[in-house]
Amino acid sequence: MDISRHPYYPVDARIIDYASNEASVLGLIATASMDCSALLGATLLLSIWVQPKLRKADRIAILWFVLSGTLHCFFEGYFMINHSRMGPAQDFFGQLWKEYALSDSRYLTSDTLVLCMETITVVLWGPLCFAVAYAILSDHSLRHPLQIIVCVAHLYGDTLYFATSMYDDHVHQRPYCRPELFYFWVYYFGMNFIWIVVPGIYLYQSMKTISRAMKQVDNTSQSRKFQ
Repeated sequence: MDISRHPYYPVDARIIDYASNEASVLGLIATASMDCSALLGATLLLSIWVQPKLRKADRIAILWFVLSGTLHCFFEGYFMINHSRMGPAQDFFGQLWKEYALSDSRYLTSDTLVLCMETITVVLWGPLCFAVAYAILSDHSLRHPLQIIVCVAHLYGDTLYFATSMYDDHVHQRPYCRPELFYFWVYYFGMNFIWIVVPGIYLYQSMKTISRAMKQVDNTSQSRKFQ
């Protein structure tokens, strides 16, 4: 077992048997982009075939939750299963994680917080994302309650993820991200902040929808009292 030299921060991070990625960064990003495009395209076609009259906004929501569920269950599921042997990995997901880890080395050191958080995400929030997508497609009455749960989970998880990393950096002077601005703003901030913005939008949508429905119920109850 070799504690190898590596390009990650902090420089004393314990990464076992580290090996540089064999694939290029552009190659990894291009393949990941094509895979995501294929997934979204297939999901879009399926939703049109099953529900041709579905509203555009709901169709977009289905795409978001299917993409989230897939990333949670498969990409993050890969990390959950292989967290202790990420350093030498040369398969596609392993190399993607090592590229992303330039912005957060905790993914190569079996960090307790990250591992527990990702395990919960894989086991609970990934399947729940698929359940929300199905509820939207089938116009199920549980759509908005489930959507609230998964959106709050995303907001809480992302906030905890950012807070713990920034606390270690500023209080303990232990940065997990390389100093280059690209890794901080594009990988660390950009790729995670979207799971605050979009869930925030859908959380507001669900709360507004449920509030409107409850007002209608209250108005109906009041009108019946005076009949």
